[in-house]
Order: sequence, then structure tokens, then C-alpha cells
Amino acid sequence: MPSHTVASFDADLKTLDAMITDMGERARRSLADAAEALLERDARLAKQVIAADRAIDALQHDIEERAVQTIARRQPMAIDLREVVSAMRIASDLERVGDLAKNVAKRVIAIGEQPSPANLASGLGTLATRVGEQLGDVLVAYRNRDDASAMKVWEADGAVDAVFTSLFRELLTYMMEDPRSIGFCTHLLFCAKNLERVGDHATNIAETAHFVVTGEMLAAERPKADDSSAIDLNSR
Repeated sequence: MPSHTVASFDADLKTLDAMITDMGERARRSLADAAEALLERDARLAKQVIAADRAIDALQHDIEERAVQTIARRQPMAIDLREVVSAMRIASDLERVGDLAKNVAKRVIAIGEQPSPANLASGLGTLATRVGEQLGDVLVAYRNRDDASAMKVWEADGAVDAVFTSLFRELLTYMMEDPRSIGFCTHLLFCAKNLERVGDHATNIAETAHFVVTGEMLAAERPKADDSSAIDLNSR
């Protein structure tokens, strides 16, 4: 982060950075807890994830409010303005990550005690692990203003899509083989899509980190494993 002749401006930027770090850790924890609740069928933990989303939402509001105040007071330009605007953009992505974790937690409660095939649970666990790692890596890249590391997350988006696509096909096959499982597998399909979308938000943050460091928006299309990941499952 650049230094300024106005120490209070430095303090504003450091405060925004600290708030993003806090919000990122909360979002990561909610995602990890939601995945654990799904794999372990832990309704108690799922309810904790749902309740924790309020704090993530509140942090987004606080970050946006502080960012707007900073712009109004300091009238920043160039990289300074990028720093402030990017904080708001990342806060928005992290708020959505919190919402997606909450959506998974709600599905855990809806599923209840219904049995789950071991291979499907394993696939969901793999997907949750991958997107959790992507989110953690990109937050570190942003905190360090490390464009190379941010681009590694961006380039890995196709791998997340591939895991989702494989799981999506497994779920469809299972539903065709046993129509009684359609309701249950539909819940799992929504969970899988929510997790895949977390990967999309990690990629958004990578693009924002790139913008902060370079001042340029990525012109290239995101790497995609195949078109199955574009399926629209509106679970909000």
C-alpha cells in the first residue's frame, strides 16, 4: 500500500484493509462451517452459519460507509482511488460468499437426516475444499498486493468448474437411476452450485486485486472447463 503525506489518509486505507481482512476471515469460516455441516449433517452448526451471516452483512455496510466517507474527505485519484473503490468491490463479493454459505446451511437443515451416498459426499467435500483454498489464496494475494498470486487463482477457475461439472453429472445420473432420490439430490445440486459460485467470487476478487496493482482490468475471458458450469440455479 502506498504511503501518503497525509497520515490520516494512510490510516483510512489501513482501516479499510483491516476491515476487509476481518470480513474475509468471517466469510471463509462460514464457508468452511457450512461445508462441514453439509458433510456431517450437523444442523446445529448450520444454524450457527445462518446466524453468523448478519455480522458479515454488517461489515459490508461498514466498509462501504467508510469508503464513501474516505472518498468524500480525501478526493483520492489514481491508485488511491483504486484502493478505496476496490475495497467496496471486494466487500460485495465477500458478502455474497457469506450468503452462499448461508444457502448451503439452509439446505443442510432442509435435507435433515436423509441418507447420502458416500461418493456424492466425497465430491461435495472436494469442491468445498477447492473453493475454500481459492478464497483463502486470493485474500492473501490481495492483502499482499501480489498480482502473480491473484492471477494463479484466476487461472484456476476452470479446475473448480471441472469438479462441479463432474459432481453435477453424478447427481443427474443418480436421479435418473433412482427417481426417489430426486428431491434429496436437488438439494445437493443447489449446494454444489452455491459452492461453485464461491469460486466465481474468488475469481472476481482476483480481478480486483489485479486492478489495484496494475490499474488495468483483465481483458481476457475467464478460463472455463466446460459450459455445464453456466447452468443457472437460482437458490437465493
